[in-house]
Amino acid sequence: MINAVGRDIPDYLLADGKEVYQGRFAKDGQLVKRDSPTCVMHEKPVADKLCASIREACEHCDVHDGMTISFHSEFRNGDYTASQVVKVLVEDFGVRDLHVAATSLGDAHDLLADYIEQGIITHIESSGVRGRIGEAISHGKLKEPAIIRSHGGRPRAMMAGELHVDVAFLAASTSDKAGNASGVGGKNNCGSLGFAIPDSQYADKVVVITDTLVDFPNVPASIKCEDVDYVVVVDEIGDPKRIASKEARFTQDPRELMMAKNAADVIAALPYFKNGFSFQTGVGGPSLAVNRFLEDHMREKNIKMGFALGGVSGAICNLLDKGLVGKIIDVQDFDQTAINHLANNPNHVEMSQSEYANPGSKGSFVNYLDYMVLSALEIDTKFNVNVVTGSDGVVRGAPGGHPDTAATSKCCIIVTPLVRGRMPVVCKDVTTVTTPGECVDVLVTDYGTAVNPARTDIIECLDAAGIPHVSIESLQEKAYSIVGEPDPLQWEDKVVAIVEARDGTILDVIRQIKPYDFA
Repeated sequence: MINAVGRDIPDYLLADGKEVYQGRFAKDGQLVKRDSPTCVMHEKPVADKLCASIREACEHCDVHDGMTISFHSEFRNGDYTASQVVKVLVEDFGVRDLHVAATSLGDAHDLLADYIEQGIITHIESSGVRGRIGEAISHGKLKEPAIIRSHGGRPRAMMAGELHVDVAFLAASTSDKAGNASGVGGKNNCGSLGFAIPDSQYADKVVVITDTLVDFPNVPASIKCEDVDYVVVVDEIGDPKRIASKEARFTQDPRELMMAKNAADVIAALPYFKNGFSFQTGVGGPSLAVNRFLEDHMREKNIKMGFALGGVSGAICNLLDKGLVGKIIDVQDFDQTAINHLANNPNHVEMSQSEYANPGSKGSFVNYLDYMVLSALEIDTKFNVNVVTGSDGVVRGAPGGHPDTAATSKCCIIVTPLVRGRMPVVCKDVTTVTTPGECVDVLVTDYGTAVNPARTDIIECLDAAGIPHVSIESLQEKAYSIVGEPDPLQWEDKVVAIVEARDGTILDVIRQIKPYDFA
């Protein structure tokens, strides 16, 4: 069946009420019955919830074949916990047919790729897949199609009962004996635990894993003791120095800085740029760089940002410290500056992944977002964006909050170079649709700016401000004139991953890579 972005979704995937994507707000107003976890009553007081090891906690959780386990990704590439836990489940307990539901998976989780190849891990649900796990999925080694959801889509699926977690293993920088846990105050801090909070509320069993046990009560707590079954103290939960990835870098590239400045000029030219406006930027270098150019525009107009949202870097923290931002609402931290800022500034506060972007809730923070600045691996002439598959078709990215913020912000701006290496970024058709073009308003490249023709109001504002813009078709033609038109990728019939829209419908599918035939 052809969906609203023109992608052909196999009929066999449309079972048990599953639907194709029908449009940006097609499910608005639909009633949703919230799922609930199975909870063991604790009327009788206990001294603590401490277990001597991950193994002991697993014994108490009655681990079994076919179970679904979850982890958060606040430590990003510095995470140790997921691999520690999965190794115990597989090597000590012999668990098979293991389902892994993590907020994101990457280079820190190469061990899991081994278990995929051995047929032990058979299913993955995640908001991002990189590294060897992405390679394994792309080559058809995972038994069942992976499900890729946005940051908002993940808690929506939990709330709706589509993703039910048997045991959540949640790393925490500090915890007390009862499981009140936080991402700050320990020897290895990750900052916000926003990604972990829905897991703590919807999983049947919750195990907090920490390397810093503190006195009871550890409050304010991100994860509450009422949701925690067991606490395990280990030597190390992760390496915070590896939270700041190459994607979350502060660029010094003159080309990227030019694009960032042009994006800031677009922001300042629109009517939403007024005192109290709201703003978020993605993790890409040019996107992050927009922060530094907003300061001049805010000072010129004598305004300040009401709140900044989402994944947080040191750049936006610096603007708050200068009095240019009222509050920072934080679901994850991209660097040590942001982590320390969350711990010490009362106007920098944590929110859960559900509060951030869950479309199945009664209203999330992204619904009040004026501007969103994002990056892209590909963007096509229909303004569809791909942030999941590389030019070779391999799964190597994450939708994260990209589809959520693009759908809800008043103005979504994509900042990306026209070409990357020998591949065009602006193309006729993206490899995989992760953000529908109807949600994208402006594209800023190093060769010019394009506006979605549907946004005639933005076109009028840019014209009034003297900001030049061109058609996205002309940018695509320029990209192809520089690097040529790429040959189409070749695929097997097998679907290896399903990309869900934030409302749970099917936006696109990713098929197994076919060995290239040069004939």
